[in-house]
Amino acid sequence: MSNDTIRVAFIGCGGNARGHGARVAEINDTEIVGLVDPSADALNAFKERSGLSNDVPTFSDHAEMLATVKPDAVVISTPHTLHFQQIIDSLDAGCHVHTEKPMVCTVDHAKQVIKKVEETGLHLMIGYQRHLQPAYMYCRQVVQSGELGTTHFVTAHQCQNWYRSQQGKWRQSLALSGGGQLNDSGSHLIDILLWILEASPSEVFAMMDYMDAEVDILTAMSIKFDTGALCTIGVVGHAAGRMDEDFTIWMEKGTLFVRGGKVYREEQGTGMVEVPGDQLPQGESKDLAFIELIRGERKENPIDTSNGLRVIQLTEAAWESVKTGKPVKVDLS
Repeated sequence: MSNDTIRVAFIGCGGNARGHGARVAEINDTEIVGLVDPSADALNAFKERSGLSNDVPTFSDHAEMLATVKPDAVVISTPHTLHFQQIIDSLDAGCHVHTEKPMVCTVDHAKQVIKKVEETGLHLMIGYQRHLQPAYMYCRQVVQSGELGTTHFVTAHQCQNWYRSQQGKWRQSLALSGGGQLNDSGSHLIDILLWILEASPSEVFAMMDYMDAEVDILTAMSIKFDTGALCTIGVVGHAAGRMDEDFTIWMEKGTLFVRGGKVYREEQGTGMVEVPGDQLPQGESKDLAFIELIRGERKENPIDTSNGLRVIQLTEAAWESVKTGKPVKVDLS
C-alpha cells in the first residue's frame, strides 16, 4: 500500500479507545474519519482527548458507519462479545482491523475470523501490547535463543481491583464480557506466556471463584506444555490496591524476572541483576505498529490471529476444567 493518508474509524469510544485515538491522531498521514458509540458523552470525550473537530461523523451503529464512511481501517474497543461480528463486518467492508483483547470469546469464532482474514487478505492485529514492550521482548529473545537452556517452570500472577471497580458495568455481565477477569486483563497474561514460550499447552487444571458475580473473579491455573515445562498462573480480581503483574521464567542456566515493567536476570553466582535499558529491544506503540503494517513498512504482524486463537483455546480449556473439577486436555486443532 502507498503512503497515502490512512483513514481510520473507531468502533467503541470509551476510556481505552481514547488512548488509541490520541496515539493515532499523532501519527503522520493518518486521519480519524468516523466514530461509533451509543453514548454521546463517550463520543464527545473521545473527540476532546484526540483533538478532533465536531465535523467528524458519529454513529451509534458500526454497520452504518462502515457503509457511510468507508474507512481503510478500524480500531475496535467494545465489550468482548461484540468483537466477533464487528470484526467480520469490518473485514467484509474492506477494512484492516485492530481489535482490543480478547480477539473473540470462543474458539469457533476465532477460527471463523482466521478464515475471513485469509479470504480477504487484510490485516488483523490484536491489542496485546506486551509483544511490543522491551521487557517481554527481551524474555522471548532469551527463551527462544536457548542461551539459558530449556525452560522448566514459569509462574505469573496479576492482581487488580477488578471486582469492586467493575461492579454494575459490562465487564461483569457474562452476555457482554464473555467471561471474567481471566478473559479480560488476565488474557494478557495468557497471551504473553504463550508468546514467550512458543510452546503448546497440553493440559490445564483450573479453579475459579466467582464470588457473587456472573463471571470469574479469582483464578488459579496449572498448565503443562508439550515441552514438559510447567506453569502456574494466578489472576486476582479482588485486590485492594493498584494493578500489578509478576512474571518469572526458570531455565536450566538461569532465571528471568519481570517486575514493574523491568526485567532482571540471574545466573549461577550472579544474584538478581537488572538488565540495563541499552540491552533491551526497542519498544513501540501498538497503534503505530498497526499503521506500519497497513503501509507495508512492517513485514510481520506482531500480534496476529494465531495469538488470539491460542489464548481462547487455553481459556476455554480452563473454564471446562472448572466445570468438571478435573484436568482438561487443550484442544489445539
